[in-house]
Amino acid sequence: MIHLHDIRYVRLGTADLTGATRYAEKILGLREGARRGNPKTSEQVYFRSDDRDHTLVYFNGDPHDHTTGFEVIDEKVMEAAASELENAGHSVHRGTADECDERRVRAFINFRDPTGNSIDLVAGPHHGGERFFPTRDSGNQGFSHVGMRTTDAVRDELFWTEILGARVSDRIGQAPLLRIDEVHHKIALFPSSHAGVQHINHQVKSIDDIMRSWYLLQSEGIKVVFGPGRHPTSGAMFLYFEGPDGVVYEYSSGVCSITDPGYQPRQFPFEPSSFCMWGSRPDIPEFRK
Repeated sequence: MIHLHDIRYVRLGTADLTGATRYAEKILGLREGARRGNPKTSEQVYFRSDDRDHTLVYFNGDPHDHTTGFEVIDEKVMEAAASELENAGHSVHRGTADECDERRVRAFINFRDPTGNSIDLVAGPHHGGERFFPTRDSGNQGFSHVGMRTTDAVRDELFWTEILGARVSDRIGQAPLLRIDEVHHKIALFPSSHAGVQHINHQVKSIDDIMRSWYLLQSEGIKVVFGPGRHPTSGAMFLYFEGPDGVVYEYSSGVCSITDPGYQPRQFPFEPSSFCMWGSRPDIPEFRK
């Protein structure tokens, strides 16, 4: 079984790189770390949210082109993962030297889950040499998890647990919340008609940071699509809001950790109270029946 060490980054194509960059800096409070490529054709902008080299990349490209990167311990583990995936019938691409340089890693492989979500497994991702500080008072403590779309939640849960080594923390209906370490979840799979990143989460320090952002979003005309609220699954207080190209962003604080080796996943019904214990109602398609 493959062991995922941590979630590392998300790469998103966009038709409006200038607008996406402005959003990442002004709304998310992320700091630009680097730019690469041709501004007119294939430019990529790398953003930091913590002490990692980068956790988000926007690039000129198809807005439906999404890739999520996960770190493994080293190349030996990565190659073992590649063999396991290939033996299970999944096509694997090994990154070229130029592609590794583009991702700022020592080595990586790419494959797709059964829905078609693009996944990188990376070894030796670059670390930031300078202390991160946000571009605004966001309280941002770093990229934490990703919500992915799935066309068959039961099938994809088996792929993520039996091949990639994730564990189910809880389920909302058929949607599993998956952990790869002690944090309640680093991956969530939400039923949909197509593949892609559904939401990107950053942890913030406290409820004060969530409410500060709530007022900022209102002043900037950014639509809040869920919250402020609190998840009964992870215990985290949250705020979801619209981002470029249909990707939703989430700020949350207070996510629980699971340390009990005997913990059993809980089953929540697919209804609003399972997403928010305070009574907020989501305006997010995958969170509605």
